[in-house]
Amino acid sequence: MKLSSHSITDGTRIAGQFAFCIPADEGHVCLGANRNPHLAWSGAPEGTRSFALICHDPDVPSRGDDVNQEGRSVPIDLPRVDFFHWVLVDIPANLNEIAEGSYSNEVTPGGKTGPAAAHGTRQGINNYTDWFAGEEAMRGDYHGYDGPCPPWNDERLHHYVFTLYALDVERCPVEGRFGGPEVRQAIAGHVLAEARLTVHYSLNPVVNGA
Repeated sequence: MKLSSHSITDGTRIAGQFAFCIPADEGHVCLGANRNPHLAWSGAPEGTRSFALICHDPDVPSRGDDVNQEGRSVPIDLPRVDFFHWVLVDIPANLNEIAEGSYSNEVTPGGKTGPAAAHGTRQGINNYTDWFAGEEAMRGDYHGYDGPCPPWNDERLHHYVFTLYALDVERCPVEGRFGGPEVRQAIAGHVLAEARLTVHYSLNPVVNGA
């Protein structure tokens, strides 16, 4: 199975139009266009009954002490954890493409609604739900795609892994409020094939473009 895109290229920097945050003319960052990238796939194995899509960043700091703090930086060797940016399940077996901007086309304070989404799909919550939990103006359940916004003082280049799973079930066995870990657990034993694209991004002027 192959995953491709008109919006992103494997192994390269993701463009700012697909990011939650971009470098600011004044200060460190400002909000980006936050468009979901185009994705297309082919070569699904026989017996595929649906697809699931997960985008995650494996380079998120495991501690937030230094994150976005003036005069400090997040050390490159700090242990890292997963941050989920997009969790999409119940993609019909006869669908082979997601259009750019069809699931996200702006930053939505408080998060986009869900889980119901286009084409009968369901969207899980992403980790901006946790990130903004303490901010009155932004907190809420962030369903669907919300793009990169790594710490502007992180010494590490962040990677964004888009993984498509071909499944032998028509409906992903998760219910109610779910995120990336729940979907990973639910599809274990149901994956017929998988394909991925990995891109990178940074808001640190020293790292950006590396």
